[in-house]
Amino acid sequence: MRELTFGYSPCPNDTFAFHALTHGLVEAPFRVRPVLLDIEELNRRAHLGEFDLTKMSVGAFAAVGDRYRLMRSGAALGEGVGPLVVTRTPMSLEEAVRGRVAIPGRETTAFQLLRLAAPSLTDVVEVRYDRILSAVRDGEVHAGLIIHESRFTYAEHGLSKAVDLGDWWTAETGLPVPLAGICARGDIDDATVLAAERAIRASVQYAFDHPDASREYVRANAQEMSEAVCAQHIALYVNDFSLDIGAEGLRAIERLVVGR
Repeated sequence: MRELTFGYSPCPNDTFAFHALTHGLVEAPFRVRPVLLDIEELNRRAHLGEFDLTKMSVGAFAAVGDRYRLMRSGAALGEGVGPLVVTRTPMSLEEAVRGRVAIPGRETTAFQLLRLAAPSLTDVVEVRYDRILSAVRDGEVHAGLIIHESRFTYAEHGLSKAVDLGDWWTAETGLPVPLAGICARGDIDDATVLAAERAIRASVQYAFDHPDASREYVRANAQEMSEAVCAQHIALYVNDFSLDIGAEGLRAIERLVVGR
């Protein structure tokens, strides 16, 4: 049986959604060899076409060009899922971007949203997403652009929210926030892409139907995340858009990629 490499993140939403496919619990005419990496590392490797299937930030789509094509299943979109800008003391977004801002990667959707919301932004430094909260707390940067589980834990670090970029995006566009999608490399034949799309959709549905089946896999990759944060993470980022992007999701992606 053919083997396909599948790059996705170790975050609870991905390990929850893709557990069934990775472990052969749903029907597919291929085996999956998972490679779990941070989203910005996945974005970088997409430039090289390293994986057959890969998760990728919507913010990275334009730079990758036709090397990959978006599949309709496995995406991360929704309302209330946007990245946040946090600071040590309460302030506006305009004030937050006057100093150095830590970002999780230049090709992340989060950074693209921040550039749209704060055109005056100039001084940024790339920091791995799970170090941004401590960088802000310790005064290494003026503000931080946070993603993933950090939106649930920033208050524990004594930080304040300057803006929720997801709320900003939805207010501006009336569309869900398009964070990331699963893409197939351009040289993979149509039949295999369709089979992969069906298998990923089946994996997400299996996760919904058997929410405890992936518990050990999720916990093994969640580092020191608490059970409560894992549950919040999954509930927020895995939703109906993960089964099928749909017309509204495609409009949101086009709006962000094309900028209109």
